Amino acid sequence: MKLAVAQINCTLGDLAGNAAKILACAEQARQQGATLLLTPELSLCGYSPEDLLLRDGFYHACDRALHELALQVQGVTVVVGHPHEKGGKHYNAASVLRDGKIVTTYHKHALPNYSVFDEERYFTRGTAPCVFEIEGVRFALGICADIWQEHAAQHALEAGAQVLLVLNASPYHIGKQESRYEAVRDRTSETGLAVVYANLVGGQDELVFDGASFAMDAQGKLTHQFASFEETLGLIEIRGGQLLAGKAMPALRHEDSIYRALCLGVKDYIGKNHFPGVLLGLSGGIDSALTLAVAVDALGAGKVRAVMMPSPYTAQISLDDAREMAATLGVRYDVLDIRPAFDAYLATLSQQFEGLAQDATEENIQARIRGNLLMALSNKFGSLVLTTGNKSEMTVGYCTLYGDMAGGFAVLKDVSKTWVYRLASYRNSLGRVIPERIITRPPSAELKPDQTDQDSLPPYDVLDGIMACYVEKNLPIAEIIARGYAEADVRRVVKLIRINEYKRRQAPVGVRITDRGFGKDWRYPVTARYQDGF
Repeated sequence: MKLAVAQINCTLGDLAGNAAKILACAEQARQQGATLLLTPELSLCGYSPEDLLLRDGFYHACDRALHELALQVQGVTVVVGHPHEKGGKHYNAASVLRDGKIVTTYHKHALPNYSVFDEERYFTRGTAPCVFEIEGVRFALGICADIWQEHAAQHALEAGAQVLLVLNASPYHIGKQESRYEAVRDRTSETGLAVVYANLVGGQDELVFDGASFAMDAQGKLTHQFASFEETLGLIEIRGGQLLAGKAMPALRHEDSIYRALCLGVKDYIGKNHFPGVLLGLSGGIDSALTLAVAVDALGAGKVRAVMMPSPYTAQISLDDAREMAATLGVRYDVLDIRPAFDAYLATLSQQFEGLAQDATEENIQARIRGNLLMALSNKFGSLVLTTGNKSEMTVGYCTLYGDMAGGFAVLKDVSKTWVYRLASYRNSLGRVIPERIITRPPSAELKPDQTDQDSLPPYDVLDGIMACYVEKNLPIAEIIARGYAEADVRRVVKLIRINEYKRRQAPVGVRITDRGFGKDWRYPVTARYQDGF
């Protein structure tokens, strides 16, 4: 028999659109000789509905959509993920649809309540296995976190299953696919069950789902590996309950996967929210250059607008490099000089500031003028402002509220400065779009004469290393110092992390690429007296 895996990009809440996509895949699978179609977790409604799952009306709408979908399924069996209400309890469920009927329904056993997941907030745990037979092959269902723990797979084996079908909405982060392989191999080793892993693809707010669906035989050998970051319908042949070897796509380099994740996150955030396009401030620096490249690759040059806003401290090379890059990519490029506005601000505040030296106040005024201009263009033309700050800056507060933080989507929010440089070089390896001087010159905010980032920050390799240890790995200060970082640098960075939480709370949503970003999986209080390690 043939099994089809529908690696699809679902839109949260678009029940009719998602159902139509599932039906189209079912028909395509049937035409290619498949008798069973597997879709991702919550494929009917999209993942994750978050607090929509607290509304009874959402369950009622999903139930109607499920029954309407079931009526249209003919000639092929379809496994579809959906939220399910039964007996006053709510479940993360998967139903088997065949010949116009809902044959059986499985309730997810393992409810993750860590990282970006809050499923214990919404769902009740299932306890029963679900096994069904097609053409002599006995299939069991599992949903995402079920494959990361022992009991659900063991229950499936005890119920007589030969192949475990797992519906997933597993978000991308660097190195995630290797972790998935390891988890699935653990289950095949324990149970001797072959596993088919169908994963969602697409962007949903800060999360990006990379697809990368795969299958492993009962010995834990990879038999199929489908494409990453794109929709696909994959076919798997099963004979005597065993998976026959098929095509396995090669693994992506980290640079490739991160860049694709950023592009998909931008594309779906803009497209699913119906923005006509984007605009951003192009400074001639590395962060805005990479943001522009991602935006154009995600949306096309016609939907991207770049604005250079020079101040008295903007270097001529910044003007030249920004203009060159905009021309290379073919985007609309405008220059709005902020010096008249800056002078007007200083004149207005002159009596208030009399006798006081210039400091970060005047620097922030420049950033906020730029934020105002970009938001004015956004209001007038409807395009969303992309902010260009990176994770390193967000970590230590090297950013200006209502200035460079003003915007609707933060493309590099979870991308460290070190990765920004690596990704810029990677993008140029595909075709040069970023002027080399932008990559090689010292980074600068250009808000005062002869300024560089390292005037007020540790070197980025040091900063990013400490940030990764403290933010992403959750290591204590003593252990970070033991890894070779200077105690003064560690304490300084940790202090900056602590005192800048109020800024991060006001930052726009942005693509998550690490296993801990400043979003759903970072929940620290703004007001707190506790000082870690001080």
